[in-house]
Amino acid sequence: MSVERAYDDEAYDDHDDDTPPYWYAGQHLPPDARKMGLNHTVPDGAILDFAGSLDSTKPMHRITAWVMLAVFGLPVVLYVVRLFYTF
Repeated sequence: MSVERAYDDEAYDDHDDDTPPYWYAGQHLPPDARKMGLNHTVPDGAILDFAGSLDSTKPMHRITAWVMLAVFGLPVVLYVVRLFYTF
Protein backbone atom coordinates (compact mmCIF):
# COMPACT_ATOMS: atom_id res chain seq x y z
CA MET A 1 0.00 0.00 0.00
CA SER A 2 1.83 3.09 -1.19
CA VAL A 3 0.58 6.61 -1.30
CA GLU A 4 1.91 8.84 -4.03
CA ARG A 5 1.85 12.56 -3.49
CA ALA A 6 2.23 14.90 -6.36
CA TYR A 7 3.98 18.11 -5.44
CA ASP A 8 3.81 21.05 -7.74
CA ASP A 9 7.31 22.47 -7.43
CA GLU A 10 6.62 25.22 -9.93
CA ALA A 11 3.94 26.76 -7.70
CA TYR A 12 6.48 27.63 -5.02
CA ASP A 13 9.11 29.04 -7.35
CA ASP A 14 8.19 32.71 -7.63
CA HIS A 15 11.35 33.84 -9.42
CA ASP A 16 13.28 32.48 -12.34
CA ASP A 17 16.62 34.19 -11.84
CA ASP A 18 19.55 32.98 -9.77
CA THR A 19 19.28 35.61 -7.02
CA PRO A 20 19.27 34.27 -3.48
CA PRO A 21 16.04 34.43 -1.46
CA TYR A 22 15.28 37.59 0.50
CA TRP A 23 15.91 35.93 3.88
CA TYR A 24 19.59 35.25 3.13
CA ALA A 25 22.08 37.48 4.89
CA GLY A 26 23.19 40.57 3.04
CA GLN A 27 19.96 41.13 1.11
CA HIS A 28 18.95 44.35 2.91
CA LEU A 29 22.02 46.47 2.27
CA PRO A 30 21.54 49.79 0.47
CA PRO A 31 23.05 49.99 -3.02
CA ASP A 32 25.53 52.67 -1.89
CA ALA A 33 26.88 50.37 0.82
CA ARG A 34 27.36 47.61 -1.73
CA LYS A 35 29.24 50.00 -4.01
CA MET A 36 31.58 50.80 -1.10
CA GLY A 37 32.32 47.10 -0.73
CA LEU A 38 30.33 46.46 2.45
CA ASN A 39 28.63 43.13 2.91
CA HIS A 40 27.13 41.18 5.80
CA THR A 41 30.51 39.71 6.83
CA VAL A 42 32.09 42.99 7.98
CA PRO A 43 30.84 44.67 11.19
CA ASP A 44 29.58 47.87 9.56
CA GLY A 45 27.85 45.95 6.81
CA ALA A 46 26.27 43.56 9.30
CA ILE A 47 24.78 46.46 11.26
CA LEU A 48 23.45 48.03 8.06
CA ASP A 49 22.02 44.70 6.96
CA PHE A 50 20.36 44.18 10.33
CA ALA A 51 18.93 47.70 10.44
CA GLY A 52 17.73 47.38 6.86
CA SER A 53 15.80 44.23 7.67
CA LEU A 54 13.73 45.92 10.39
CA ASP A 55 10.05 46.43 9.55
CA SER A 56 8.49 49.65 10.88
CA THR A 57 5.03 48.09 11.10
CA LYS A 58 6.14 45.66 13.81
CA PRO A 59 6.31 47.15 17.33
CA MET A 60 9.30 45.06 18.43
CA HIS A 61 11.26 46.19 15.38
CA ARG A 62 10.48 49.82 16.22
CA ILE A 63 11.72 49.30 19.78
CA THR A 64 14.87 47.66 18.42
CA ALA A 65 15.46 50.64 16.11
CA TRP A 66 15.13 53.10 19.01
CA VAL A 67 17.49 51.05 21.17
CA MET A 68 20.03 50.96 18.33
CA LEU A 69 19.69 54.73 17.93
CA ALA A 70 20.33 55.21 21.64
CA VAL A 71 23.29 52.82 21.67
CA PHE A 72 25.01 54.50 18.72
CA GLY A 73 23.84 58.08 19.31
CA LEU A 74 24.21 58.50 23.06
CA PRO A 75 28.04 58.33 23.10
CA VAL A 76 28.18 61.10 20.49
CA VAL A 77 25.79 63.28 22.47
CA LEU A 78 27.74 62.70 25.68
CA TYR A 79 31.02 63.56 23.94
CA VAL A 80 29.59 66.83 22.59
CA VAL A 81 28.27 67.72 26.06
CA ARG A 82 31.70 66.98 27.50
CA LEU A 83 33.33 69.24 24.90
CA PHE A 84 31.05 72.14 25.83
CA TYR A 85 31.61 71.48 29.51
CA THR A 86 35.39 71.72 29.20
CA PHE A 87 35.29 75.12 27.44
